[in-house]
Amino acid sequence: MPIDPAAVGATGAPVRHRWSSRDALLYALGVGAGSPDPAEELAFTTENTSGVEQAVLPTMAVVLGGSGGALGAVGSFDPAMLVHGEQAITLHRPLPVAGEVETTGTVTGIYDKGSGAVVEVGATSVDTSTGEPLFDQVMSVFIRGEGGFGGDRGPSGRTAAPDRDPDHVVAYATRPDQALLYRLSGDRNPLHSDPAFAARGGFPRPILHGLCTYGFTGRALLHTLCGGDPAAFRSMAGRFSSPVLPGETLTVSMWEVGPGEAVFRTAGDDGRTVLDNGRLTYGT
Repeated sequence: MPIDPAAVGATGAPVRHRWSSRDALLYALGVGAGSPDPAEELAFTTENTSGVEQAVLPTMAVVLGGSGGALGAVGSFDPAMLVHGEQAITLHRPLPVAGEVETTGTVTGIYDKGSGAVVEVGATSVDTSTGEPLFDQVMSVFIRGEGGFGGDRGPSGRTAAPDRDPDHVVAYATRPDQALLYRLSGDRNPLHSDPAFAARGGFPRPILHGLCTYGFTGRALLHTLCGGDPAAFRSMAGRFSSPVLPGETLTVSMWEVGPGEAVFRTAGDDGRTVLDNGRLTYGT
């Protein structure tokens, strides 16, 4: 069946996800840590370097929790027509190097954009060893061809960058095989690896995962505004506005707008914005 607008409020069955030190290392490499200089970011890319204790990139939360099974409640659709819309994470404490979470997700909105539908899901992930919330997420996806059902168009608020030069700019190059590496953290959608599948979605070749762009951006924010300390990284939100092709350089512009608060925007090779509406909260 097609998208069901009545699915708003549906809660998926809790989903458990366990990870190890190896998974944390693989995620860090998948979002570019240690490149081009392997001697940098050793806390995130190694577990056996003298004087360096392994840590976890905060944005790894996006591959540990997901939608908690709630997205399956909205009906059937062609996965080639799905692209990530927005992503927000709130961390209650730094992610452990190894652990397990139980995630429960709820469909919080289904919006009619005419050419497609936006599905929004909120989820909470609880540390199974303590019973305490570890992080929360809100994510939305845009599904082309599923609109036109006469529903609410949804909110349209934006986080505008100040009308001045950014306070910080960081550029990270992605690898031509970046999507093939990132997919090993769990997202095996063939949109990011299969040229024929990507063509069905209207793309010239497989595109980079939106959440990989999110992870590259999160690294820039972590090292620039949080001093590289995951404990200082509180929350991050952004809207995906243009696909990225593996091999592009991602340039992150940041504006400090108040104590422990910044807005950001990420651009691709040609200067187009690929991640906008960005907001970070941080502090010790």
